[in-house]
Amino acid sequence: MDTNGRLVAGSHNRNEFVLINADEIGRVTSVKELSGQICQICGDEVEFTVDGEPFVACNECAFPVCRPCYEYERREGNQSCPQCKTRFKRIKGSPRVDGDEDEEEFDDLDNEFDYDNSNNKGHTRQISEGAYYSRHNNIGRTSSGITNSSEVDPAAVNSEIPLLTYGQEEDDAISADKHALIVPPFNGRGKRVHPMPFTDSSMTLPPRPMDPKKDLAVYGYGTVAWKERMEEWKRKQNEKLQVVRHQGDKGGDELDDPDLPKMDEGRQPLSRKLPIPSSKINPYRMVILLRMAILGLFFHYRILHPVNDAYGLWLTSIICEIWFAASWILDQFPKWSPIERETYLDRLSLRYEKEGKPSELAPVDVYVSTVDPLKEPPLITANTVLSILAVDYPIDKVNCYVSDDGAAMLTFEAMSETSEFARKWVPFCKKFAIEPRAPEWYFAQNVDYLKDKVEPTFVRERRAMKREYEEFKVRINALVAMAQKVPEDGWTMQDGTLWPGNNVRDHPGMIQVFLGQNGVRDIEGNELPRLIYVSREKRPGFDHHKKAGAMNSLIRVSAVISNAPYLLNVDCDHYINNSKALREAMCFMMDPQAGKKICYVQFPQRFDGIDRHDRYSNRNVVFFDINMKGLDGIQGPIYVGTGCVFRRQALYGFDAPKKVKPPGKTCNCLPKWCCCCFGSKRKGKKGKSKKEDKKTTKVKEASTQIHALENIEEGIDNEKSSLMPQVEFEKKFGQSPVFIASTLLEQGGVPPGATSASLLKEAIHVISCGYEDKTEWGKEVGWIYGSVTEDILTGFKMHCHGWRSVYCIPKRPAFKGSAPINLSDRLHQVLRWALGSVEILLSRHCPIWYGYGCGLKPLERFSYINSVVYPLTSLPLITYCTLPAVCLLTGKFIVPELSNYASLVFMGMFISIAATSILEMQWGGVAIDDLWRNEQFWVIGGVSSHFFALLQGLLKVLAGVNTNFTVTSKAADDGAFSELYLFKWTSLLIPPMTLLVMNVIGVVVGISDAINNGYESWGPLFGRLFFALWVIVHLYPFLKGFMGKQSGLPTIIIVWSILLASIFSLLWVRINPFVSRGGVVLEVCGLDCN
Repeated sequence: MDTNGRLVAGSHNRNEFVLINADEIGRVTSVKELSGQICQICGDEVEFTVDGEPFVACNECAFPVCRPCYEYERREGNQSCPQCKTRFKRIKGSPRVDGDEDEEEFDDLDNEFDYDNSNNKGHTRQISEGAYYSRHNNIGRTSSGITNSSEVDPAAVNSEIPLLTYGQEEDDAISADKHALIVPPFNGRGKRVHPMPFTDSSMTLPPRPMDPKKDLAVYGYGTVAWKERMEEWKRKQNEKLQVVRHQGDKGGDELDDPDLPKMDEGRQPLSRKLPIPSSKINPYRMVILLRMAILGLFFHYRILHPVNDAYGLWLTSIICEIWFAASWILDQFPKWSPIERETYLDRLSLRYEKEGKPSELAPVDVYVSTVDPLKEPPLITANTVLSILAVDYPIDKVNCYVSDDGAAMLTFEAMSETSEFARKWVPFCKKFAIEPRAPEWYFAQNVDYLKDKVEPTFVRERRAMKREYEEFKVRINALVAMAQKVPEDGWTMQDGTLWPGNNVRDHPGMIQVFLGQNGVRDIEGNELPRLIYVSREKRPGFDHHKKAGAMNSLIRVSAVISNAPYLLNVDCDHYINNSKALREAMCFMMDPQAGKKICYVQFPQRFDGIDRHDRYSNRNVVFFDINMKGLDGIQGPIYVGTGCVFRRQALYGFDAPKKVKPPGKTCNCLPKWCCCCFGSKRKGKKGKSKKEDKKTTKVKEASTQIHALENIEEGIDNEKSSLMPQVEFEKKFGQSPVFIASTLLEQGGVPPGATSASLLKEAIHVISCGYEDKTEWGKEVGWIYGSVTEDILTGFKMHCHGWRSVYCIPKRPAFKGSAPINLSDRLHQVLRWALGSVEILLSRHCPIWYGYGCGLKPLERFSYINSVVYPLTSLPLITYCTLPAVCLLTGKFIVPELSNYASLVFMGMFISIAATSILEMQWGGVAIDDLWRNEQFWVIGGVSSHFFALLQGLLKVLAGVNTNFTVTSKAADDGAFSELYLFKWTSLLIPPMTLLVMNVIGVVVGISDAINNGYESWGPLFGRLFFALWVIVHLYPFLKGFMGKQSGLPTIIIVWSILLASIFSLLWVRINPFVSRGGVVLEVCGLDCN
């Protein structure tokens, strides 16, 4: 079936498969899966021991080294592992060397240094010495006509000591044992090369006797030429060991040298942890413990000293304060051991990008999700896609998938224009290494673009590219203007075909490959990354699960088409600001030691277009620079929905790899009857071991089933496939043999033998609306359903499977996005987050009771519990913000008259809170104004968005009323901060405005009452005024928004706020007026009766 590069649309359930006008679709190159373990010194395979296990030289890092290289390194080398530098331990059967620890089991003091005691040892010595000298002579004496080992007849070489003839006939006057140099013996394993383990030239070897009648030059010693050759050889070795070539101009002849040593830099870890300095973290921990103690004293005083004349107010405040304390504990202790991380991009290139050879970096599939092009402008989406296509990563390793969940023809046409402009933009970015690689923000930055640019053509090409981009913007804006008015018959494509997505709720699945196919190259003739447009099928009566469902469709489509082992997902407004972002993530994912248990690498969110004061706390730096660093020190940060690189296997619901612990040592020296008192413990252990054995048996069976499915071939039934539990995998992954086969390829790649036509047909099948029925998609596989904040739930499930995540903060921000441009949109965004947390709280996946006995660490659970219970704080917060007005209007207070002890406790409480914040700012690198804005918006969002989210969540769970969240508007190019102060009507604005009016009225009434009653009433008034002013100051950004550029305040907000405040004031007047009603009014008599 030949598609001729057309747009593919269809429905698996309706048996439809339609081809629509588009470009040619590229073929998918299969990826071979590598297997086997290779010695990293000589290049031979690592042999197996007698027990059938691979030979392991280093027990610390398991660096692949064969047995002969291990023996040689111990005897003649530096006796340590090339990777972790740990000294090699003696393995049974190996001769002792100086420095070995005494071991009674292996000690043989008479022959401990006798290497020629057995034929096996002598053979090992010959191999090692011969390999070293062969390498030495091939490098140092290539011009002397030395015969290579491959040219020597093995029959003519003495089996004990091979001879070196210098290309001449062997001299009979010199016996075999008089020769100074040897060449390696021959064996059935092929050529062996043992490079120098270090560059120290002081290494000594056992001397060999030489004929004194012969000139030393015959043996290669004592001549000036020999000395020069040795110095040249040392210099080359030092260069090869120390110089890292990433963009060298020379060819790959040197790097093809088989004698190239394993560079020390390439053996090092690709990243490392940077703990917070003890001078910062130790005082921070001490203050936390001190604050805990002060908190205990505070509640001891508050509970034991009630306010009898205002018992209701006192009890309400105590309940609120206890909840605040519990919330603080949940938030504080996950920050106990924060860390930072550092990556080494040069080591990554050295390990996986050898000059002159294809790159070994892992492929990455990038997901861009969009829904409504009118709320998410296509120009922003286009810039995000362009920054992905121009990323600093091998072109054939990048695949960009754009998910259009709104099936909008505007998005499709915008991607078509973007693919055409990318042919010019991508080579320009890579030629001049510009940053950022999103054209809108590159041309908008106010910097000297000539700095560090030495290319004389740069200015000319930059101006031409800017003109091209302006024309591109005009075309995109024209598409947007045309899309404002939809034709009556719907949109029509260029070939006259109706657009399949005219009905947003009822349309087939659509796939279009714009870039990456054969024949489509950039203007310089180079290949381009693959760009694929995807719109999943939608039909009435199906639950499509919003963004989580769209992401799961992308997982399946990408697995069928490209199947990269790693995934990056970004929102349509989050462009790649650092072109090396993928390399930063690969420093963690592809690390041979630490990377195997990492499920995802999360980057912080940074934003453009925010006002200088960040009035609505859009940057959220307290969370990203303090909380997330703390989580990284436990089990890793939570997933925040964008800017995250995943391991595909982790998204499939597989458990993290577990370390096999060595069996514990047992003592058999005592008889069984001596341990009778411990019989109950042993029985308990036996019972546990039986349960664990059952679990491990199930895991082994599951893994056996997984490996068995590797033999599935489409349309072929053989004995193995008939024995496989394919039904089980269909229940988990769905009825797609191609997709199931792709899940078994841990290193990615498309199953061999697959054609583009069959892959496209299968891709349409896996995005059909009924594909997930009766499967584990959204339950255990992929993005998890059940909450509008699928990100928290998905990350939580991965951590429960034993995976850990990593938080990466590059010096240049990896991603940047657009923030909500007015208060209403900002509150709706916070409402959506809080609503998702409430849904998780009321679901079976709640971290309070889900996931025990798995791989989730306790402090990590604390963090997840805090992330789902924080909307509940809205109830005590609203109550606590109302108390100041009540106290001012009634003349009562929540605290009795303070004693000296109580004053010290309150002062200690405030000082400990301030000290904790100051120390967090110090080690987190957060400014004080950012911390204060975060505190203010916590109050604003808590009394509005969090409260409404709690109500909507309860309605959804208890009454089944579904609520649709509002997609936050993304900033278009309408001028800087043009809509910052624009208000849109929303009920979320009523609660904070009401609290503000109430506290202002309370302050006025309190001051008026103090003026009327004299100076004696001012003392008690200060505590109440401070309480009310605390609320007003926290709501100040909300109040300041009313006094911005937009002078018109929505009338309905004023009406509701005044109405509620008036009702409350009238109730106060009825309950506690200034003038007492009824009874005799007593006045002081002015006469002196005495």
